[in-house]
Amino acid sequence: MKTNNSICLTMATVFTLFLFSCKKEDVSGSGQLSRNSSVTSNAVTIKVFARNLNNPRGLKWGPDGNLYVAEGGKGGTDSTRGICKQVVAPIGPYRGSRTGGRISKITPDGVHTILVRDLPSSQTSAASGAFVSGVADVAFLGDGMYAVLSGAGCSHGVQSMDNGVVKIFPDGSWKFIANLSAFQHYHPVKNPEPDDFEPDGTWYSMITVKKDLYALEPNHGELVRITRDGQIKRIIDISAFEGHIVPTALGFIYGNFYMGNLNPFPIIDGSSKIYKITMDGQISVWAEGFTTVLGITFDSQGRMYVLENTTGNPFPTPGTGDIIRVNKDKSRDVIASHLSLPTGMTMGPDGKLYVSVNGFGPNAIGGGQILQISVTN
Repeated sequence: MKTNNSICLTMATVFTLFLFSCKKEDVSGSGQLSRNSSVTSNAVTIKVFARNLNNPRGLKWGPDGNLYVAEGGKGGTDSTRGICKQVVAPIGPYRGSRTGGRISKITPDGVHTILVRDLPSSQTSAASGAFVSGVADVAFLGDGMYAVLSGAGCSHGVQSMDNGVVKIFPDGSWKFIANLSAFQHYHPVKNPEPDDFEPDGTWYSMITVKKDLYALEPNHGELVRITRDGQIKRIIDISAFEGHIVPTALGFIYGNFYMGNLNPFPIIDGSSKIYKITMDGQISVWAEGFTTVLGITFDSQGRMYVLENTTGNPFPTPGTGDIIRVNKDKSRDVIASHLSLPTGMTMGPDGKLYVSVNGFGPNAIGGGQILQISVTN
C-alpha cells in the first residue's frame, strides 16, 4: 500500500511508529506546565489556559466572550462491518460511538465546563493507533454556534448519524442542519485517493464568512459553503487542481480564503504550502516552505499565523510543533516552538493566540490542553 496523506492516515497509521518514543514531559510543548505557571521566551509568554480535554481540535471565541473548543472525544466500540462500506485497512474498520464527542466552554478566567456531551466520536483500527475523530471545529453566525462533525457516519462505526453541521443551542442541545456525508456521496471529487478513501469524509476546519459557513475537508479535498438552512455548495474541488494534498487549515481575510495543507508522509520539511482561494473558487499558491500545517489565523494588523504540527521529523512527534508568523512583507518569525502535537489555533479578542495541544496521541484523552500565547511585538 502506498504512502498517502489523509488526515486520518497521517495521524493514525504512523502514530504507532512513535507511540512508545513519545516524551511524557512534553504535555504542553514547553515542559510540564501547571495551571498558574508560564514560560517566557523571545517576547512570548506561554501558559496553560485549560486542561483535561479529550482530543481538542478547532476552537473559537464566541460573541458571549467565552472560548469554545471542539473535542474529538474518546472514540467508541460500535462496529458497522457488514452493514456499509468500510474505510480501507489499515485505517479501517472504524469503531464509533453516538455520544463520545463533546464541546467545551472556557471562560476568560479559565473556568471549564462541558456544553455538549452527546455528539459522535469514532476511532480508527487498533492497528493504525486508534486515532480519534469527533467534533472537528466550531464557528459562529451571529449569536448562533455551529459545529462540524468528522467522526460520524456509517463508515466510522456510527450508523445512526452522518457527518455534517449541527446547530448548538445555549442549553447544550443541538439540531442537525446539513448532511455532509450525503453531499460527498452524491458529489464525488475528481481525484480521490483510492488507497486512502473515507466515504463519510474527515472534515477539519470551519469558519464564518458574512452570512454563511465554510468547511474544509482533507480526505476528499474540497471547500464547501453551508447556509443557515443547511444548503451545501462546493466552492472548489481542490483535488482537481492539486491532487491529494490534504487541505486542513482555513482562514479568511481581505476577501479571500487562505488554506494550509498537511501533505503526505513521511514528512518533508518545507513541503506544505499556503494557498489563496477566491470566493469564486480560483486557487493559487500564496506562500511555500511550511510543514504539516493544521491552523491559520490573523492578528489585528492582518499578519498571518501558521500552526505547524511537526517539524524536523518524518512522522508526528511530540514537542516539535511551532507557530510561524508571516508578516505583511512575507518575512517570517518563529513565534513559539516545542509545541506538543498541536491541532487548532485561534486569535483571541485580547490579541493572544489560543492553541490546542495534545490534540491526538498518547496524552490526548484527558491530557489535551489549550495554551495561551502572548506576543509582545
